[in-house]
Amino acid sequence: MAQRDFSGRVVAVTGAAGGLGRALVAAFARRGASVAALDVDAAGLERLAAEHGASGLLTRVCDLTREDDCRDAVAAVVARFGGLDVLVNNAGISHRSLLRTTRAEVIRRVMQVNFFGAVNATHAALDAIVARRGAVVAISSVAGFSPLAARAGYSASKHALHGYFDTLRAELDGTGVGVLVVCPSFIRTGIEQAHLGADGAAAQGPRTVVGAALEPDAVAERIVRALESGQSLLTVGRVAWLAWWVSRVAPGLYARIMLRQFRAEMGAGG
Repeated sequence: MAQRDFSGRVVAVTGAAGGLGRALVAAFARRGASVAALDVDAAGLERLAAEHGASGLLTRVCDLTREDDCRDAVAAVVARFGGLDVLVNNAGISHRSLLRTTRAEVIRRVMQVNFFGAVNATHAALDAIVARRGAVVAISSVAGFSPLAARAGYSASKHALHGYFDTLRAELDGTGVGVLVVCPSFIRTGIEQAHLGADGAAAQGPRTVVGAALEPDAVAERIVRALESGQSLLTVGRVAWLAWWVSRVAPGLYARIMLRQFRAEMGAGG
């Protein structure tokens, strides 16, 4: 991936009203980019717009599970800014429940948002990005390369992102378009404090984390710097690196650590 300067570039961020999304919007704006913030959360977008004042931020409500919403959102970005250089697929939801007790509709819902939402947005934006030799970013997770107890649907959705975007990178070789996949460890956001339960209903509860939770602003800066330097894979956090190696070298140990973590969460009322 070629090195990039974001001054004067156009960047669209999905899931922009959430913790990491808000941090990404701010990080790109600080570098002089024109930013489009996309999210299904209208109230969250209003708060984000108020934070950025007269900065020129474009906010748009967009349901990523709808292909027509994604096409309309990209058309609005191009109409406003004259093109699109970078798409950051950041939107996501989670669930927390053992697979044997989880309804299939919960797994389906997580896949629809986390995987097919990214597919829909990327398909809608790709021609515009190729035209400007831009970049596509997929926010994956530790769960994209290692299993994660009580989050089978979430892990499956993140594994799917790797297969899709690694293949897209290969197909775009020689076009000047970059594809970056990001695998952070635990981030201090609301994605798991408000998660789906086994029956698909929204649930609230604390979670335990391995190691210190990463701050959204710090993760966002790492992502933007990775784009600037032309990386294709970014693993963020010491825990992510440990998970990569332990899950491969000692998978039995990794499984026991995960189950111990899940039991701790349940004991905490998660």
